[in-house]
Amino acid sequence: MDTEARRRKLKFRSCHRGLRELDLYMEAFVASHLDAFTADQLDQFEAVLDIPDQEALALVLGQANPSDDIRSPVLDLVLSFRYPAPAKARTH
Repeated sequence: MDTEARRRKLKFRSCHRGLRELDLYMEAFVASHLDAFTADQLDQFEAVLDIPDQEALALVLGQANPSDDIRSPVLDLVLSFRYPAPAKARTH
């Protein structure tokens, strides 16, 4: 699979996990970082996506710490990412 096709697949997987909160967080993360990832970083990101939803959400929310067997530079980047709050709709 070529790199661009792999990025599209990972983007889709990251935004369709099953928990809406995690989907939104990962969608924002992917928009900020995925295009710059090397092949090794794509491998690490794929491993992040293999983390079960509830565990991943607990990690993102800071309610749990990653075990050594899942820790990677990309997971650390995901966990240090700050979700940008959506702009409020203006009403007139």
